[in-house]
Amino acid sequence: MKASELRAKDVAALEKEVSDLLKAHFGLRMQKATQQLTNHSQLGNTRRDIARAKTVLAQKKKAAK
Repeated sequence: MKASELRAKDVAALEKEVSDLLKAHFGLRMQKATQQLTNHSQLGNTRRDIARAKTVLAQKKKAAK
């Protein structure tokens, strides 16, 4: 997900996005642990998406103060 798409969302939507990404990342980690994950690049992509979403969320919260 691009940062511009994340910046268009409000704080509540960003928090939901972060929680959804964390759940997806957990699922991918479990697939990797059970040897079911075929595309290992998904792990890195979700980790970067989580960081991107958290960064935009922090920027929005700071701007709201």
